[in-house]
Amino acid sequence: MNTKLIELTETDSTNSYLRAYKPAADEEMTVAVATYQRRGRGQGTNTWESEPGKNLLFSILVHPLMLPVAGQFVISEAVALSVRDALSAYTDCLTIKWPNDIYWNDRKICGILIENKIAGGRIHDCILGVGINVNQRLFTSPAPNPVSLVQITGTEVPPREVLDRVLRAFGSYYDCIVNGDYMAITAPYHEALYCRSGFHRFCDEDGEFEAAIVEVEDDGHLILRDRTGHARSYAFKEVAFCLPSNP
Repeated sequence: MNTKLIELTETDSTNSYLRAYKPAADEEMTVAVATYQRRGRGQGTNTWESEPGKNLLFSILVHPLMLPVAGQFVISEAVALSVRDALSAYTDCLTIKWPNDIYWNDRKICGILIENKIAGGRIHDCILGVGINVNQRLFTSPAPNPVSLVQITGTEVPPREVLDRVLRAFGSYYDCIVNGDYMAITAPYHEALYCRSGFHRFCDEDGEFEAAIVEVEDDGHLILRDRTGHARSYAFKEVAFCLPSNP
């Protein structure tokens, strides 16, 4: 895959940078990586805390015109698996918390923000923004459960090394998307899900309840089965895990 890597010392956010970027005609994938983001973004109005130079902050721009809009969640699965695979070289106990956060035990080590541009019923541009906590030892934001690789292992890792691992994995998963082999992505994604077995506590607009994960549908909806056997379907932000308190 023809890939261009853009290295930035500082930017508002790598997602914003790539939204304004105009790739060359033969540029299949563009990667923007920043040492520091002034306005690192999470989902919705959330921000992403990152000490300058300590973590891995990057976005990937691809153009999956072969992918129908109804199947766009497979891109989310692919990038989440890529990060999990890369971090698995350093530690275990890594899972994917639906839809695409990466967790070590019950703590968040990576957040992913995806923005799609639709044209003609297909995804013309897809920007995958990734923030991985690598070498940051202290977190001061109100985020409830951050953790970094160095906190887990006690050893600092060059962020560029982690980036190379993520991009190699993503290239393989993206080839599966190009070839229409979605099962090569959806099957390991389901296997890697946080709280994938047994009953766990969730919260929706009606309050707290216990349920087990049944599946994640092709469009990204989470299907749960509650204690009464009733199936519940949720889009993103309609339900949340009731996470245990950090020690």
